[in-house]
Amino acid sequence: MIKGVIINELKKYDDERGWLAEFYREDEVETRPVMGYISETKPGVARGPHEHREQTDLFIFAGPGKFRLFLWDNRNDSPTFSETFSDEYGAGRPTTVIIPPGVVHGYKCISDLPGQVVNLADKLWRGQGKKEEVDEIRHEKDPDSPFKID
Repeated sequence: MIKGVIINELKKYDDERGWLAEFYREDEVETRPVMGYISETKPGVARGPHEHREQTDLFIFAGPGKFRLFLWDNRNDSPTFSETFSDEYGAGRPTTVIIPPGVVHGYKCISDLPGQVVNLADKLWRGQGKKEEVDEIRHEKDPDSPFKID
């Protein structure tokens, strides 16, 4: 596993109405989100890979849809530098994944249905009032990047 990445499969509480799962409790994680968003990704489409210099992402893969998550440790000072990780999350396996700065990440929708992902980030996109540069290194735009989603 990559140091600093936290993966937590969600415990689902089922009843006759459906199910419920807690995905964030401030008494269980150190990450403090300041914004959140939801995205939908079409079947066969990938987002990333990219990384952040300062931002920590808390992704929620709850379904519908299923994703393959790809991680690469790009932190020179990390004991897991250059390690890679990949696994599947989403429908049937709801999971949260906390990704610290310097860990390159991306995911691909591998289901026949579009998939939805929620992200609770600890930094505001483009800062207060959306006036700052985006904290993102977009490896997917570099054809020579060693980080590839298959």
